Amino acid sequence: MSQEIKNKIEFLKSELSRHEYLYYVKDAPEISDIEFDTMMKELEKLEAQYPEYKTSDSPTQRVGGTAAESFFEVTHKVPLLSLSNTYNADEIDAFISRIEKTVSNPELCVEFKIDGLSVALTYEKGILTKGVTRGDGVVGEDVTQNVRTIRSIPLKLTQPVDVIVRGEVYMNRAVFAELNEQREREGLPLFANPRNAAAGSLRQQDPSITAQRKLDIFVFNTQLSDHPIQTHTEGLEYLSHLGFKTISPIALVTSADQMRSVIDEWAVKRYDLEYDIDGLVLKLNDVASREILGYTAKAPRWAVAYKFPAEQKETVLYDITFQVGRTGAITPTAELEGVFIAGTKVSRATLHNEDFVREKDIMLGDHVIIEKAGEIIPAVVSVVKEKRNGTERPFQMPENCPECGAKLVREAGRAATYCPNPECPAQIARLLMHFTSRDAMDITGLGEQVVKKLLDEGLIKDIADIYALKAEDIANLSGMGQKSAQNYINAIEQSKQAGLARLLYALGIRYVGKGTARALAENFGNIDALINADYDDILQTDDVGEVIAVSVKDYFSQPKNIKIIDRLKASGVKMTEEKHETNTQTLISGKTFVLTGTLPTYSRKQASDLIEQAGGKVTSSVTKNTDYVLCGEAPGSKRDKAQKLGIAIIDEDEFNRMIGK
Repeated sequence: MSQEIKNKIEFLKSELSRHEYLYYVKDAPEISDIEFDTMMKELEKLEAQYPEYKTSDSPTQRVGGTAAESFFEVTHKVPLLSLSNTYNADEIDAFISRIEKTVSNPELCVEFKIDGLSVALTYEKGILTKGVTRGDGVVGEDVTQNVRTIRSIPLKLTQPVDVIVRGEVYMNRAVFAELNEQREREGLPLFANPRNAAAGSLRQQDPSITAQRKLDIFVFNTQLSDHPIQTHTEGLEYLSHLGFKTISPIALVTSADQMRSVIDEWAVKRYDLEYDIDGLVLKLNDVASREILGYTAKAPRWAVAYKFPAEQKETVLYDITFQVGRTGAITPTAELEGVFIAGTKVSRATLHNEDFVREKDIMLGDHVIIEKAGEIIPAVVSVVKEKRNGTERPFQMPENCPECGAKLVREAGRAATYCPNPECPAQIARLLMHFTSRDAMDITGLGEQVVKKLLDEGLIKDIADIYALKAEDIANLSGMGQKSAQNYINAIEQSKQAGLARLLYALGIRYVGKGTARALAENFGNIDALINADYDDILQTDDVGEVIAVSVKDYFSQPKNIKIIDRLKASGVKMTEEKHETNTQTLISGKTFVLTGTLPTYSRKQASDLIEQAGGKVTSSVTKNTDYVLCGEAPGSKRDKAQKLGIAIIDEDEFNRMIGK
């Protein structure tokens, strides 16, 4: 009887795995969802009755284990190298020319560059044993429980082989849209794009949440295997035979002209795909020739990535509205006829300031070209002036604040127009949101919606009021409970230890960014020394010029601001900063950095913190005084400016070496 049960379980496991492969990999289901679910329930019942026959490769174990408190770091057996990026056809020509100097008549395989998160999957005797994120290419995070939830990843291969493969986890556009619609209904922050959603989903502490996100994968390379292959396409066929969903080559090319044709074709057709790609990957097909070409310290010499330029769309700008920022700056905002671009619908775009609108000669009713800078931030690129018909209306900057009615001012030599009223409700609201934000005092959970409720109920009127809140105040708000309220109070209490640098940034002093706030905090050490400093003392601080020095001195000369500081002190908010010890072993001490694009593993804040801790400085714009531009994916104009000025451009791998990581 036991053998009969075991055989039945093995049969169900085999059939369910086969149907998962047909459905999720081949997109060719043979049975209905009801039939599949019935088979799964039968297997679950048998495994519950006979747990000795339940194994890790069973389809019932797609969501198994408990939520992880943290992800353990894992060193990759084979480094997961990044690819060198190219941004135009001339750079592709140069790459192919370099190959031809070593390899006669090279055949190159062209694949989609999936916009997702790279992982390495380890199989022992055909059973999935480990899933690890790319990380920095040398060390990644163990997300095994989460990758097991991805239906297109086989838990058991068709052969009992030992192999490590590399793939790209992604979320298709329909799933992304559905997820954001759900989050909007629940009042949660929306994901910016499918890649961010995929990355966030794969790093969920609870694998059951990952399972709900319907992630997918394309496997594109064998990292470690005893199976001999002569070409890359042959390797993909082998991976497909093992049961993986592989990335199919879209072309085999032998010349730069052929590659240009492929680029032109897919620059348009990429939006017809069900998933996002941000470029194409060009790889030498012959494996033996790859070994001859070899590798640099960070990338193979036999492969390169071509990055598509930002997608542009034409739409109509039917109105310009005005937003009041935390410092009183008035920002014109384009109200657009909704248009889908880079996977999401765009109906608004910033116009920065009055000068920007004048320089672009933007009128209400204009047809405009927009793009997503870095595939994230909508921006107006140009006006289609030939479509003007005389009904367009000229742009007019308001004379009074749209929120409080105060007379607006524009300082000589400055681009921004300001509302001078410190009691302006919009300024107060946005300052409060800024004060609680992650880069400022980092009061977890106290975001825009909660701040608005607290303001509407009259529970807070300024930033010092936050530290007078009680749990019952928050618990009485609509949609709140006692447990959530206590969590907010705990976060408020914890924020008191943020330190002077974060506090100075959180105060919203005009022109004082994170780097300047840290420089001031480390130079003066405590808030009283800064308050009592004269203009010349402030001006001696690194990263502080005349405009910033005047702004800082003016801020601390106003009695109402000193009153706020005194109330924060009385609440126990830390008003001092210890000078960071710089790591003299790095190459960063004393150097100035500018960051652009999206880095593979660091957020911009994390990279900035590492630079500052190592004795370097981060600024927002590229000048002749910039030493390095740290460049990630989808870099903006800062990269181009750095090239023109001859400033060193580095990627994350080079950055890690500089900080000794």
